[in-house]
Amino acid sequence: MIRSFLSGVTCLSLLCLPSVSCAQAQAATPITQADTAPAAPLNAAAPPVLMPLPSSMQSDGAAFPLPSRLDIRWDSPATPALRQAVRRFERRLAVLTAQDGTANPRGTASVPYVVHIHYRQDAPFPRRAMREEYSLRTTATEARLDAQEPVGILRALATLLQLVRLEASGPVIAQATVTDSPRFVWRGLMIDTSRHFMPLPALLRQLDGMEMVKLNVLHLHLSDGTAFRVESRLYPRLTRSGNANGTRDFYTQAEIGQLVRAAAERGIRVVPEFDTPGHTFAILRAYPALAAQHPLNTTDRAEINSAAMDPTNPATLFFVNTLYAEMAHLFPDPVFHIGGDEVVAKQWLQNPHITAYMKRHRLADTAALQASFSKQVAQALHAHGKTVMGWDEILAADLPPGTLIESWRGPAHTLDATRAGYDTIISGPYYLDRLLPARAYYETDPLDTRKDAAEAAAAAQTTGPGGTAPAPLEPSATPPDTTQAGDPLLPPLSTEQAAHVLGAEAALWTEVIDETMLDARLWPRTAALAERFWSPAALCKGDTLSPRLAVIRDRLDLLGLRATQQTLEGLQRMAPGETGAAQVLLSAVSPVRNYAHNHEFLQIRHKETATEQPLGTLADSATPDTPLADLFNDEAAAFVGGEIALKPDLIRMLTLWAQNDEAFQRAAAHHPALATGLGASAELAALARAGLAALGQGRAPGWREQARAALDTAQADIAASASIHVVTHARQPAGDLIQRIAPGIALLLAGQDRP
Repeated sequence: MIRSFLSGVTCLSLLCLPSVSCAQAQAATPITQADTAPAAPLNAAAPPVLMPLPSSMQSDGAAFPLPSRLDIRWDSPATPALRQAVRRFERRLAVLTAQDGTANPRGTASVPYVVHIHYRQDAPFPRRAMREEYSLRTTATEARLDAQEPVGILRALATLLQLVRLEASGPVIAQATVTDSPRFVWRGLMIDTSRHFMPLPALLRQLDGMEMVKLNVLHLHLSDGTAFRVESRLYPRLTRSGNANGTRDFYTQAEIGQLVRAAAERGIRVVPEFDTPGHTFAILRAYPALAAQHPLNTTDRAEINSAAMDPTNPATLFFVNTLYAEMAHLFPDPVFHIGGDEVVAKQWLQNPHITAYMKRHRLADTAALQASFSKQVAQALHAHGKTVMGWDEILAADLPPGTLIESWRGPAHTLDATRAGYDTIISGPYYLDRLLPARAYYETDPLDTRKDAAEAAAAAQTTGPGGTAPAPLEPSATPPDTTQAGDPLLPPLSTEQAAHVLGAEAALWTEVIDETMLDARLWPRTAALAERFWSPAALCKGDTLSPRLAVIRDRLDLLGLRATQQTLEGLQRMAPGETGAAQVLLSAVSPVRNYAHNHEFLQIRHKETATEQPLGTLADSATPDTPLADLFNDEAAAFVGGEIALKPDLIRMLTLWAQNDEAFQRAAAHHPALATGLGASAELAALARAGLAALGQGRAPGWREQARAALDTAQADIAASASIHVVTHARQPAGDLIQRIAPGIALLLAGQDRP
């Protein structure tokens, strides 16, 4: 039975993005266990909610009262890092169980819950070949954590924390026996800090989230056209521009050390990326003699993305190698990312000196010129003991052994890289700035060479529109199939090639994302991808994701991430004291997808004058996942399938949305920042009235025609950003918002004769 509207959302804010679930909010009372032995198990309706799903778990659904005190038993030596991990675990446990502080000190009368920690051999972490497997067993009196190495204990603690939940009677721990190991050794999150600066506390917060869902690589994109974000003592001009407001917008070398240490404590590697020879406008603004084009164009915003270094200038190679050597000392991880993507050919071909050099050295094209440059840079880093990593464009170079390729332009490049024997990281299908819902990313396996190939190719085109037909509309409550009709029929990876895929990364580019939106754009979708990268492929089933993701979302919010808070704060900035109607609207709409909300991206593709996009609109606060709309779509499908008892729930939700437009119009009259949502609000009301009419509520003459017109409009708006191909030449809805209840309305209209 689908959970009902009343039991699922009545205690939540209208936005339906709580930081505490209903059960937690109603049961958040201090622990007052009696000073006796643990009570008998409580029967639970379902197994514990875990994300990522373990490789193997047995649970009978029982849950035991959790005493107010833990007793940590070190069956292996307590390393400093593990002691820190246990302290973090205790702090988080206190929050989840509504305690005011950490576990009670020893000596109190209550019977403690014993946690045994054992590992077989000490080994440093983080490192490239960490042994992260572990086993875990919980009973009424104790938990036993066992791992090959200490890093496995960190992963076991993350699972143990998820076995705890708060019931009306107090905190309980679920019975479980877990044997677990990661599917991939590289499970990353890439955050672009160049386009918009993300202060150190924001990055430290993401490390906590990564630890709790078992991600183990933080890939930081630290330089691009917009800014260079790390203090350089050799080239100080790199960070002296772009501070018009007087605030520091780069990381000091001391802050980088703090970040690296905090990541290491959580078993997370930090891989830096400093992009060359393209995406270097920020470097060239500081050191213009290195530019391919003179004078450097500082008036065209498109140049921020396209400006490139002159690889034929000996000073360029000296500069890059010297800078990279300085940066390499700040990041102890053996992997160093050199970028290498999206060099615009005309930057070099329009320079007579460069074309003469190419002719003199018999370089057939700009790809060969870049390959020559990349080879020299890679050799220098290799001499410093670094493993070079780069976007798949660097495949053209004769690269040192062990070079890592990050595949972003689609499965064809994954096939090329693995066929050539390079270890490869997959990121192309997992660009979170496409603003797809979690399930759309989750259902793409890193080893799948058939899905999303055309989309990846379209994303990689920096000039001109895509050019294939629009993708099909969402026919139901399930996410759209992102496989395009134009996808090439690529062969699957061979066993040998698959062995070269080390893992995958979720990637967040921040052209239209700033610090105030970072958590909301990352979570909980990153948690879904963490499961895709950790868990066996057979366990990653899209139809199980939504309810579990809601639980994880609430837990992450409780434990310090700010996804829900940032969404609400965005609305508060737009309409102080009058956010209710906007919250109702955002419970049913999402931002347009596939870069349709990135106006500069589209301007550059259309060869228009690129303008800086203001943030802080409703589309910037809207979230790709809408739990209440998803619930409506699920219940509409179940109702049409015969669950007649859901009709009152459907009517309540539709009435909420139908009546909201009047309130939203009043709020927008007082707060002009809401005006961009007027069209979406009216459209939502029309859709809701269509759904009510389909359910027999408030029918008037011509209701079918009006309902069909409202649905057609909503579906056309969804279609306009259903693929990157379409976005390039489609007109987007006002306010960049799409209606997430359209699939449910379509189902109700199709089944309108049901009583």
